[in-house]
Amino acid sequence: MTDIWPTELRVSKDRRVLNVTFNDGRAFPLPAEMMRVLSPSAEVQGHGPGQKVTVPGKRNVAIGSVTPAGNYAVRIGFDDGHNSGIFTWRYLRELGEDGERLFADYERELAQKGLSRDPRR
Repeated sequence: MTDIWPTELRVSKDRRVLNVTFNDGRAFPLPAEMMRVLSPSAEVQGHGPGQKVTVPGKRNVAIGSVTPAGNYAVRIGFDDGHNSGIFTWRYLRELGEDGERLFADYERELAQKGLSRDPRR
């Protein structure tokens, strides 16, 4: 069991940010796009080494739902239909502390693959 857990999870009015406050007082705004493209789901992470998927076109994604998953995580549903990611307290903290670097890595992957954050028209 982790000694870090959220004391508040609040979705912004525009549904594009999950604001997370932890029991040690640290707080992080987690953008919906970042959580969607870095989702811990098998759909994004794959089922083994080297199977991670680079998900393009999610710049405008919004949070559709936040549902408790036991006492260790939440399932976040997005308005594009993706809802299989179980975000543990530890992973939410990791996204808060290291999300900028992880998202920059994602943007590099997009560029290398000729993909865009913008939805196809």
